[in-house]
Amino acid sequence: MPVDTALYDLLGVSPEATDAELKKAYRKQSLANHPDKNPGDEAASARFQEISSAYETLADPDTRAAYDRYGSEGMSGGPGGMGGPDMDDIFAQMFGGGMGGMGGMPGMGGRGGPRRKPKRGQDSVIDYDVSLQDLYLGRTAHFNLSKQVLCPTCSGSGAKQGTKAKQCVKCQGQGRCLQMRSMGNGMVAQSYATCDECQGEGEKVRDKDRCKRCKGAKTVKDKNKLELRIERGMTDGQTIVFKGENDQEPGVPQAGDIIFKLVLRNDNTNFTIKGLDLMATVHLTLRESLMGFSRTVLVHLDGRHLSVNKSHGEVTRPGSLERIIGEGMPRERDMGERGDLYIKWEVDFPQDGWLEGRDDASRSLSSLLPPPRASIPEEDDTEVTESHTQAAREAEFGRNQPKQTQQEDFWEDETEAPQAGCAQA
Repeated sequence: MPVDTALYDLLGVSPEATDAELKKAYRKQSLANHPDKNPGDEAASARFQEISSAYETLADPDTRAAYDRYGSEGMSGGPGGMGGPDMDDIFAQMFGGGMGGMGGMPGMGGRGGPRRKPKRGQDSVIDYDVSLQDLYLGRTAHFNLSKQVLCPTCSGSGAKQGTKAKQCVKCQGQGRCLQMRSMGNGMVAQSYATCDECQGEGEKVRDKDRCKRCKGAKTVKDKNKLELRIERGMTDGQTIVFKGENDQEPGVPQAGDIIFKLVLRNDNTNFTIKGLDLMATVHLTLRESLMGFSRTVLVHLDGRHLSVNKSHGEVTRPGSLERIIGEGMPRERDMGERGDLYIKWEVDFPQDGWLEGRDDASRSLSSLLPPPRASIPEEDDTEVTESHTQAAREAEFGRNQPKQTQQEDFWEDETEAPQAGCAQA
C-alpha cells in the first residue's frame, strides 16, 4: 500500500490502477478542467495543472514506484533522474497530436531534464505605413537595427575563457523544481515550475566565472543597418522578410526573421485603388459638361499631367465613368503590364440666382437648352397637389420608421375568446 495516495485521489483512481486506467482517468479529468473549457476559472486552471503533474508522476514506472514507497518526499528530483514523461508525447498518444491549441502546461520541460530550446527563434512582424505613391513608384527606406547577438567573447556560453557553466544547485540540473502546497484535509498538491535560478537551463555560470563582456547574459547588443526596398507594384498587406535578422538566443541554432508588413495609409489623395486599377474623381463646370473641353484634368502619382480632350458638343453626364487604358498601377516585377485609370466625372452646377438681372442671357440660354419635359398626363378627376421640396441627404433615407405597437387583448375573460379548431357549422 502506498504511503501517500494524494495523487491517486486527484485522478480519482485506486493505487492499484493499471496504466490504461490512469490514462483514461487523466484524459477525463484534464478535459473537464482544461482552461479552454473554463475561461476565467482560476481554480479549474490550478486543478488542471495539479492533475497533469499527478499523471506525469504516476505514468512513469520509476517515479510511480518512488512515490508509492516514499510519498511526496520521494519526488524531490535529485540526481537519480526522477523527472516524468514528456507531456507533448502524452498528448500525442492520447489526442493524436501535441499540446497544440489546448493551452499547454507552463513549466513542463523535457524528460526530467532542462527546458528544451526551439530550433528557431521567433519572428517579429512590424507594420510599415506606405503611401499609394510609394507603391506606384517604389521606394527605399533605411533603418538602424539594434538587436541581441551571441556574445563574441564567450560565444554565447556566458562564461569566461577556461570556465564553463555548472549544474544548477537548486534544480539539480532539471531546469524545473517541484512545488508542494496543502489542499486541506491532508491532501497535498504538487506542480513543476521553471527554476528561477537558471531560468530552466539546468546549469548556471558562477558569478566569478562570468564573461566580462556580457556579464553572464550570453548576449550583447549589436547595431546593424537594414535597407527596406519597396518594389514598384507591391500591394497593401504584402510582406518583406529579412531572414535571420531578429534577436539571437543561446542554444537556438537559427534566429527568427524580421518581417515588415506594408500597410497602405489613407493619405487623402484623389486616387483609390482596387487590384491594379486606379480611380480618380474629376470635377467639371456645367459649361464643360455640355460643350466639351480640352485641358489637364489631374496630376498622376508620378507627377505627370493627364490631359483630356472632349469635342465641342460632347456631353459629359454627372457620375459617368470613363477609363484610360494602361494608366493604373504597375504589376510587381513586370515593367510592361499596368492596370487602368478610371475617371468619375462630377459636374459642379452654378449657385442659385446666378442668372438674376441677366434677362437677355436667361432667354438666350433658354432658347439653346432642350425644352423642359411635359407633365404627366392628367385626367379630369386627377387630384394634383402642389409640393415643396427641400434639400436632403441620401443618408437620411429611411429615417422615418413605423412604431412598434403591441396588439391589445380585447378578451378580458379567457372564456369569451374563440377557441382554435372549434369552428361551428
